[in-house]
Amino acid sequence: MTGTVYLVGAGPGDPGLLTLKGKTLLELAEVVIYDALVSPPILAMVNPQAERIFVGKYRGWHALPQAKINELLIAKAQEYATVVRLKAGDPFIFGRGGEEVAALHQAGIPVEVVPGISAGLALGLPLTHRQYSSSVALVTGHEAIEKTRPAVNWTALAQGADTLVIYMGMHHLAEIAQTLMAAGRPATTPVQVVQWGTWPQERRVQGTLATIADVVTQAGVGAPAIIVVGEVAATEPL
Repeated sequence: MTGTVYLVGAGPGDPGLLTLKGKTLLELAEVVIYDALVSPPILAMVNPQAERIFVGKYRGWHALPQAKINELLIAKAQEYATVVRLKAGDPFIFGRGGEEVAALHQAGIPVEVVPGISAGLALGLPLTHRQYSSSVALVTGHEAIEKTRPAVNWTALAQGADTLVIYMGMHHLAEIAQTLMAAGRPATTPVQVVQWGTWPQERRVQGTLATIADVVTQAGVGAPAIIVVGEVAATEPL
């Protein structure tokens, strides 16, 4: 008999934003396989007797390739009854949770997903607003703009959503801004970048599509950060 793998969203970092079900599972877990951006206060909730395995990823470096993470989850489910795969944010928002669920299903391993608050939704900004924004798009900025066939259609997005929430885009921020402007988004469109959102070291900078690349460089703001493009980016955070 195999155990159950729980894909638990750790949320954006603030331990108060972890779900009650997620906290309960951390306290019951026999093994926790966790990501790089899971905050220390949340890791402190893990059962002290549980095995802990770090599988985090940073730009250009992975503690373990995704295929090996999938294999690890299957192996640990054959060893333990309660396996927690602890993922930053929400497992299904740019967290490759879908790939892990598919691998577990294929192996006949029971799996349950416990949603988390995605970092892009925890910025204290009104991503929709009756006056400014009736649509939101969550987008990955991880891929290179200059790819022959990029998966993200930035040209369509420039006109297709009032608010763009861009994850993992800091390395390509200048190119993204230029592409959006070339596609018709005004150069004066407000942009706000939130680094380490909800963590004690959170930082925010504001600019426009025309200025934001210089603003973040001058401020020394880098990853991990969320980029918000649209009129709502000019509002004051709550």
